[in-house]
Amino acid sequence: MAVSIADIQKLRKLTGAGLADCKKALAETDGDIEKAIEIIREKGQAIAAKRSDRETSNGCVLVKVDNGFGAIVALKCETDFVANGKDYIQLTQDILDAAVAAKAKSLDEVKELTLADGTKVQDAVVARSGITGEKMELDGYNFIEGENLYSYNHMNKNLLCTLVQMNKPAEEQGHAVTMQIAAMNPVALDEASVPQEVKESELKVAIEKTKEEQVEKAVQAALKKAGFNLYIAESEEHIAEGIAKGNITEAQADEIRKIKTETAEQKAASLPEAMIQNIANGRMAKFFKESCLLNQEFIQDSKLSVSDYLKAADKDLTVVAFKRFTLRAE
Repeated sequence: MAVSIADIQKLRKLTGAGLADCKKALAETDGDIEKAIEIIREKGQAIAAKRSDRETSNGCVLVKVDNGFGAIVALKCETDFVANGKDYIQLTQDILDAAVAAKAKSLDEVKELTLADGTKVQDAVVARSGITGEKMELDGYNFIEGENLYSYNHMNKNLLCTLVQMNKPAEEQGHAVTMQIAAMNPVALDEASVPQEVKESELKVAIEKTKEEQVEKAVQAALKKAGFNLYIAESEEHIAEGIAKGNITEAQADEIRKIKTETAEQKAASLPEAMIQNIANGRMAKFFKESCLLNQEFIQDSKLSVSDYLKAADKDLTVVAFKRFTLRAE
């Protein structure tokens, strides 16, 4: 049967599909709009299944604050060409609008919301996947509920968004902190807020790194005392290079290996635990300074911490909570 332009336009408005896809779906269903919608949806599901192993490293990240609720939504896809498309950005915005209006508390809840056109969020994502031919995932959602919320879309490029809650109205400071979070990617608000598993992991790394450095210093001192070039003794590759160039003999190479092995074993066995712990604690203090938002050096004035900057404006001003989501490689 002939398909009317009016029906094609109606189907396109309902699904966002292209003219050719809408015309084909209507022709297959003898003009039945509901069945045509199902065909377009199934096409999206087929594409999603076919490309399920593809990496979605591009996409769109948006943030919104309204009526005491702020949220960040990330809709991922395969290429920046699709991610930068007007319809793709609009779909992300529509999902975000629905999430904020519903004050959704989880990604699963967002997926089940209904958009303004009556389409369920997850179905809309699948349909868009069918239109573009790319895998798409609604793969990021953060929110904060409360007053004094401020947001930031870094350079308006839809790749990195931040959200912060202050304990009192402070638009200038709130905006500055959202930019700080974007630039410095803090792990937590303060030392007390750092998850215990993160603290334990960082302390373990700090202790191991400290031990490695102490052993390496001892090895270098022993090699230097024996008269060996530290560059040549640095690795097996350098040792082989030294032999090839005639800078050391095979016997000297063996001596280097012996010194490195014996010195490392002796030093590792005799390291004072108290000294190692003290140095590791110093590394942890540096970690907390660099990774906790309120302790960080303020990006707009390196003489101040973020906490100092806030207190200069109001002695009681501080940050209550923050969220950050990015698609950028860091």
